[in-house]
Amino acid sequence: MAAIGSTQPPKKKPVSFSNLLLGGGLNMFEVTTLGQPLEVIKTHMAANRGDNIVTAFKKTWGRGGVFGFYQGLIPWAWIEASTKGAVLMFVASEAEYHARAFGAGPFAAGISGGVVGGVAQAYATMGFCTCMKTVEITRHKQASTGVKPQGTWSVFADIYRKEGIAGINRGVNAVAIRQMTNWGSRFGLSRLAEQGIRKATGKGESDRLSVWEKIGSSVVGGGLSAWNQPIEVIRVEMQSKKADPNRPKNLTVAKAAKYIYENNGLKGLYRGVTPRIGLGVWQTVCMVGMGDIAKEAVAKLTGETPTGKH
Repeated sequence: MAAIGSTQPPKKKPVSFSNLLLGGGLNMFEVTTLGQPLEVIKTHMAANRGDNIVTAFKKTWGRGGVFGFYQGLIPWAWIEASTKGAVLMFVASEAEYHARAFGAGPFAAGISGGVVGGVAQAYATMGFCTCMKTVEITRHKQASTGVKPQGTWSVFADIYRKEGIAGINRGVNAVAIRQMTNWGSRFGLSRLAEQGIRKATGKGESDRLSVWEKIGSSVVGGGLSAWNQPIEVIRVEMQSKKADPNRPKNLTVAKAAKYIYENNGLKGLYRGVTPRIGLGVWQTVCMVGMGDIAKEAVAKLTGETPTGKH
């Protein structure tokens, strides 16, 4: 690893078609299996802060059985899953390269790339996708009051017609803060856990970690990065279609935080943290544990060997 301030000119990491195909495929698998059910439970608890995880499960089941746990999957979660990886890779690669060019070391440059890439994800594709997923998860409660729910594209069109781009991107600033802190903390915490594993096993910096060791370090990073759950609860509150006459109009991140704290205290800002930790672990297993297997399959399909993190 080069030292901070190294005079060696930085090299820009290549972004190959194989990497994009691999990342998109793994993200699609992750969200279509356990990812979306955990997302639905997490969002329900953040929007209904009086419900515990058991109540959230029962109410979600009551909204359509198994299908209740996949609200917002098609098309919004699929759009997000298939595009966010590409945005992250392109932007993070550029940001990391320029950070190295300004003299940052690999560790600092990697965090910088992740932070900038995470912000780009939010404004390019995740903003409107997370907004519409939350709308789907919260608005479907209308069915229990006898009101026939609109189709998802009809809802999207209504929001766009009434509120424009800002409406379908409601809460995008909170998404950007979440993604920025997610990638920065995941990278740093995973690296610390990785160093601990190397010390415990006697491996040097140049020695390869096993798949299980990589999963272990990434699970630690993914799980502990849930410290920023308050911004996730704020994001859900800003995007929720749950009827609440007391909710202030034109919510900003600060207004939403104040409203949640005044009504539910500090505990309210951490509602849904358990399924979020579970989601982080599942994403890690998919992206890290299955990554090596997927690399071989993609290499056979495209003739390229994917490189770097995915």
